[in-house]
Order: sequence, then structure tokens, then C-alpha cells
Amino acid sequence: MPWFWLLVDAALINVAFALAYHVRYTLQFLRAVDPANNVPYSAFLPFVALLTVLLLFAYWQKDLYRNKRRLSAMDELTIILDGTTTGIVLMIVLVFVYRPTFYSRAIFLYAGIFVLALVGGAHVLKIAVLSHWRKRGFGVARLLIVGAGEIARTIMRTVVANPQLGYEIVGFVDDDVTKGTTNIGRFRALGSTDNLPKLLEQAQVDEVIITLPWQYHRKIMSITNISERANIRARIVPDMFQITLSHMDVTQMMGIPLIGVKPRAISGAGLLVKRVIDVLVAAVGLVMLAPLMGLIALAIKMESDGPVIFSQERVGKYGRRFQIYKFRSMVQDAEERKAELEAFNEADGPLFKMKDDPRRTRVGRLIRKLSLDELPQLYNVLRGDMSLVGPRPNIPAEVAQYQEWHKRRLEVVPGITGLWAVSGRSELTFDEMTLLDIYYIENWSLALDLKIALQTLPHVLMARGAY
Repeated sequence: MPWFWLLVDAALINVAFALAYHVRYTLQFLRAVDPANNVPYSAFLPFVALLTVLLLFAYWQKDLYRNKRRLSAMDELTIILDGTTTGIVLMIVLVFVYRPTFYSRAIFLYAGIFVLALVGGAHVLKIAVLSHWRKRGFGVARLLIVGAGEIARTIMRTVVANPQLGYEIVGFVDDDVTKGTTNIGRFRALGSTDNLPKLLEQAQVDEVIITLPWQYHRKIMSITNISERANIRARIVPDMFQITLSHMDVTQMMGIPLIGVKPRAISGAGLLVKRVIDVLVAAVGLVMLAPLMGLIALAIKMESDGPVIFSQERVGKYGRRFQIYKFRSMVQDAEERKAELEAFNEADGPLFKMKDDPRRTRVGRLIRKLSLDELPQLYNVLRGDMSLVGPRPNIPAEVAQYQEWHKRRLEVVPGITGLWAVSGRSELTFDEMTLLDIYYIENWSLALDLKIALQTLPHVLMARGAY
């Protein structure tokens, strides 16, 4: 079944690109094409093949094809949107680097829209058909739940809320006399676990879901053995404190199951893609913004003595220290005067912020208001010290005051902008900033980076929370 949908999606991606070509070069939608640049469709075939591989790989990585039951229509659409955004952004970046001047980059945007429509529509139709069949009892897996506690009720709620998953609960067993004899809504209480062998034989059970606490280890092992002898699959819902199921990682060591926690930081292919985009955008930005940066440097030099660039030690990924670069926005001895202003600190936690800081110069007030003092950090991005999007890097003295949970911020490369920048900036408390940073780490995607980048511009222009 997964391979069938891989082939279907591959075909639809190719159809989507053909439609994009038709819209761009035949209909010439929005903008006319110079006859000299009207290239045949065959010229795009290598890019079509690469785009198909990229999109299918992105969908596969996000479990679009490897989950038979748990994905809803919204889940699949979210994966398709995220994967398509990733693939299209990569293609535009690659075309920009390759620079075939006769190709239209707009065709990839059109292709992305058609891919979302065709592939997304096909998967929504698939879910609708499967849901229709499963509601009528076709392809339904019959579950028997062991336990009647909160975890068991969570399973029940999930099954009720998501009929498209194709599960039917035949009932539950529990050794607690009260729980084992009291129905929970539509779900029947089938007595104690002693009844399990008879139930597996008579109730046409397909799967046993065990929701017992870990201290019942022997009971759990006994139930799995009984299920195995009846040739019925048994699965265990881990009862582990503060670990959500979505972050579970189950592996094997020579047949021994190992349950761990998935790394939540950005890693693997995502890290590589993020780094490629960082380097390209930083390099182009430094070149294109060079005239503006030159004017800022001249204005700083004309107003006050001291260096144009201010450098300061900051703490990056995994506590690695680096020098951050900014346009100097304060007087030359600003760091020496910081101690006398501690009483006026308006930030909480380890940070120091002061809305009307007397150390700022006139030019400094302007460039900080518009965040232009941050432009030299594009060099930090190029070096790999920072990313375009990520947590804000703090100085070592501030990091030394972190609580243990604050240190999650150090799991990824810090950024010039981030969720903190588009959610209040200096108006946020440090704990709020940290919560946003941890949310970013746990939910990272190229689509999220793009969303933050697009939201940053209006925040900068309107100078929200900047001082």
C-alpha cells in the first residue's frame, strides 16, 4: 500500500509540474514570456525528476506512507503542506545557484500550488473513502483494552473522535472489581484479566492494547504471552512521566526493545537544508546590503569616537562561545557603565534591558529601533556561529544564571530572529522567550522558519518591542 501511494504521488507531482508549465509558458499567467526564453518542457525534466524525489522523500520522512491508521485528513494535509514547502524552497534555491537565465522560477511556485491541490486532494479523497468503509465495518481492527484508567480512557476518546482510524473497541478488562464491571459509555466492561484467554478466543479480537502502569511488569508480560499464544498482536502504551507519545523512540538491540526519547532539536537532513539556506541568504544579503551598511558605518563614525563594529562574547549551541558582531549603538565605554545602571534594569531573569538607556547614541537609537544594528550578524550566519532563525544568544554571565529547563535553548544554533522576535521581543519576560524557543526547537520545520522570517519584516518596520 505505501508503494502504491508513492507511485500515485509521483505521478501527481509530474502532472502538477506539467500544469505549471502550461500556466507559465502557454497561458503566460500574470507575466508574458519573452519568445527567446520560451523553452520546451523537456528542458525541465531533470528538475521535475529532482523535485519528485525531494517531495517524496520529505513526505516519507514525515511518516505519510508509514502509518496505516493514525493519520487524519488534517494530519496528511499538514505533512503535504510542510513537505511541499520544503521541496519548493529547495528547488528555488538550487535554481538560483545554478542560474539558468532562460528558466522561469515562478514555475516552481505554480508547481507547488498544483502539487498541494492534486496530492492533497488525492489523500483527502483516500481518507474519505477509508473513513466511509471503516464506519460501515470494513477494514476495522477490533481492540481489547487492558486497564480502565486515564490512559485507557484516552485511547477510548481517540477512537471515538477519529473513526477514520478504523478501530473498534470490543471492551476492556481490569482487575479492579469496580472498574472491571462498570461500562464506560459505549465500551463494555468485560471483567478481570483472568477472562482474557476466553475473550481472545470468542470476541474476534485483532489487537490487545495494554494500558497498565509500569509497576505491573509481570502482569504486562503475562498478558503479552497470552496474546502471543492466541496469535494476536499486543501493544503497550508507555506509562512514563512527562513523556508524550509523539516523542517516543522505539528501537531494538539484537531483538531487545529499547524505549527512548526522540531528539527534539533540529538534526539530520533538516539541519543540512537549514544551513544551506542560511549560507545562501547571508551571502546574498551581505552583498546587497553593503551600501546601506556602509552608510550606517559612516554615520556611526561621524557621531562618536570608537569602533564601528561592536563585538561581544555570546553562548551558542551546546554552550560553545563565539564573538557576535553588531553595529555599535552605544558610547564606547558602555560595558563599563553597565554596573551603575543595574538598578534600572527593566528585564526579569538573567537579562539586562532598559528602554531609555542613556548609553545609546543618536544613531544608535535609530538603528536599534529598526534593528539595523543586527546586520553584521549575517557574517556570524556565514561563519556558522548563528542561523537566520533560532533562539537569541545570551552572554556567558546570563547563561550562568539559567535554570535547568532554560538550557534547552542551547540545543540549536542561535538566530538573528525567532519566535521571540515576532511575539513581543523586549516586551516578553525571559521565561516567555524561553518557552517560545523550546516550542521552536520541538516543532521546527522549513515552513515555520519561513513563517517567522515573513513575520519579522513588519515587526522590524513597525519597531514593535525594539529598544
